[in-house]
Amino acid sequence: LSHKPLDKEGISLNMLRSIIRSRSFASGIAKPMGLLRMSSSVRRMSTVNPLAEKVDGDINEMKEAGTFKTERVIVTPQRSEVKVSTKADAVINMCANNYLGLSAHPELMQAAKDTIDSHGLGLSSVRFICGTQDIHTELEQKIADFHGTGATILYPSCFDANAGFFESVLTKEDAIISDALNHASIIDGVRLCKAARYRFKHMDMEDLEKQLVAAEDARIKMIATDGVFSMDGDIAPLKEICELAEKYGAYVFVDECHATGFIGKTGRGTPEMCDVMDKVTVITSTLGKALGGATGGYTTGPEELITLLRNKSRPYLFSNTVAPAVVGASLKVFEMISKDTSLRDQLEANTKFFRETLAKYGFEISGDPACPIVPVMLGDAKVAAEFADEMLERGIYVVGFSYPVVPKDTARIRTQISAGHSQEQLQKAIDAFVEVGRLKGVIS
Repeated sequence: LSHKPLDKEGISLNMLRSIIRSRSFASGIAKPMGLLRMSSSVRRMSTVNPLAEKVDGDINEMKEAGTFKTERVIVTPQRSEVKVSTKADAVINMCANNYLGLSAHPELMQAAKDTIDSHGLGLSSVRFICGTQDIHTELEQKIADFHGTGATILYPSCFDANAGFFESVLTKEDAIISDALNHASIIDGVRLCKAARYRFKHMDMEDLEKQLVAAEDARIKMIATDGVFSMDGDIAPLKEICELAEKYGAYVFVDECHATGFIGKTGRGTPEMCDVMDKVTVITSTLGKALGGATGGYTTGPEELITLLRNKSRPYLFSNTVAPAVVGASLKVFEMISKDTSLRDQLEANTKFFRETLAKYGFEISGDPACPIVPVMLGDAKVAAEFADEMLERGIYVVGFSYPVVPKDTARIRTQISAGHSQEQLQKAIDAFVEVGRLKGVIS
């Protein structure tokens, strides 16, 4: 064996290779003390795994900080009352995006089944090859009619719609002015784009104007905002935003995922609520929340802009088409909400009752009074996690949200009201909040 430089265990690398290749080492026939030391070194070298060490460290850090998330398993359809795998009794679900209570609506489920019979399970294709059926174009037109826009393009999710918009439309000559608390999908979409980036303080119109002035040399100035901010229950001041957009020659992009179907007098979202339906340029939204809760998203706006997205938007070009069952159910949803506001009206009444009653007990409630997203602010991440567990023991399904989903030290229980909740269910949830709140010292 040659005398090459030794590793830190005192073993020549060539020696190590020879030992590994030797039949006696592999079979374990000869194992003098020197070989035992070398065998131990080999085992240590083979177990070094920087990826595993990094992942384990991250997981342990989250567990120690109380930010580690686990998934509860639901064994029933999504309704105002569900069963979870860890409990025998049903629990009241206060954390779903099921705002209109349509996730298990019999008419929608029947529409989905009928569409599978008529149009199949899937298309096995992207839209531009052989993935467009008559029902896809019909749904796109219904959505455009609902929002009062020129055209619509469907995506597998609104995350894809947001991710595929900015880089398809804007270049380095342009600017995006984005609310500081915009959804992660908008943030990721902006990161993919080469346009200059400006961020204004959350719903701060004075700061938005400063950023518009800073971006005055850009060819296209696009203001991007959530319509409803899902973690805070805030509703964007679209009237003021549109006024500033008009003053500085900017366009307005609004993500309506937590608004479509129930915000505004007829459920047409924050543009309707703020009386700016004719001033918002682009709307993105989802089929996966109030509108049945399945999956799918869309972008709706000027016809020429939608045509550009069909030809350039990567999530659209390289993703399978939305499944026929989802399209069939969604057609039924838009038929229902276009002619009847009873579910939206019930949600409004439920929201008012829940918000006002919780506030009377001394809880810190975030968000707009009209918003069915009702965050109960707790601050500490561990308190939020423990609070959620205590609520489940009392038959109320809620989840604690903490960093990195929300900023540090702003942990909360985010409740979401549904038209499907009965007054009795809401009162039971309130009673549990009061009991646990006093137990944890959150309220007196």
